[in-house]
Amino acid sequence: MKRSMTFVMFLAVAVLTLAGCGEKTQEDVIGELEDRLESMSGYKAEAQMTLETGEEPQTYDVEVWHDSPSFYRVALNNAEKDQQQIILRNDEGVFVLTPALNKSFRFQSDWPENNSQVYLYESLINDILVDPERTFTATDDEYIFQTNTNYTNKNLNQQEIALDKKDLAPNKVQVMDPDLDVLVEIEFEGFEVDASFNEADFDMDRNMAGAQLNMEEIPTLAEEGSEEPFNVLYPTYQPQGTSLEESQEIETEDGERVILSYDGDDSFTLVQQRSQAVDASTPMHISEGDPIDLGFAIGALSRDGDNKTISWSYQGADFFLASQTLSDEELATIARSVYGSEEK
Repeated sequence: MKRSMTFVMFLAVAVLTLAGCGEKTQEDVIGELEDRLESMSGYKAEAQMTLETGEEPQTYDVEVWHDSPSFYRVALNNAEKDQQQIILRNDEGVFVLTPALNKSFRFQSDWPENNSQVYLYESLINDILVDPERTFTATDDEYIFQTNTNYTNKNLNQQEIALDKKDLAPNKVQVMDPDLDVLVEIEFEGFEVDASFNEADFDMDRNMAGAQLNMEEIPTLAEEGSEEPFNVLYPTYQPQGTSLEESQEIETEDGERVILSYDGDDSFTLVQQRSQAVDASTPMHISEGDPIDLGFAIGALSRDGDNKTISWSYQGADFFLASQTLSDEELATIARSVYGSEEK
């Protein structure tokens, strides 16, 4: 009888031991993510992001610095397109810098709160935590969550987030449309949690100067007198009942400016001209609005009563899109469609 009881106790201990060494449940991982979100002081991340939203895939090198609770530096660089932009957030506000043109915008904005951000670790964790419809699977090396999203681009409907099993670092994120076609993919190549920073790391002037020092030269399209052809781009998306009404070409002291006027139920105007690098002494533009991710560039979304505008620079040209009737989302959808199309 004693031997029988000893054997039963041995089995019980063995079962408990095996259970303790078993696979973590979704609840276990969620708990660890909540702890990570609460305790981390910040992080540094390096990644490569590929966009499938245009005619050809575009790849960006992404570097993220986050000093908790609210300092951010996100640098996006597309070497093939001579396109580099930096998003900063510090005690003075939110900035979007375009170093090649010496241009900077400052916003009174709560970015990056309230929307999903594919390259921000804490945003990915929050998307996992708040989605009651999330799914969870575990592989040999990763925990994979599929969640709904809250991107400003509503076509980015769902995402799949792969976290490393060892330390819950982000490995890969795929953002998909309603048909589950992947439109954005980001692969993390380095991740350091609780990284250390100093205040200068998030200073606007130092970041602009540092980025310019690292550039070999200002792109020729930004130089005055460039003989490169100026290609007019047209939006491939227009709201139903709206069409191109008029196209004007105006010569200014900064070169040719093209104004496209669209009329109909939801009218809008698109202005474009060759980019010009501005003098360092030029006053900074301050906007009541938000940075907005257009996929191929970071734009500035501004509001003044019913007037809404999105401005951005891309491939040597400055763009300005304005409407009094369109919603933020519709205006952004039009802006995202002004990409590589030279057809009306």
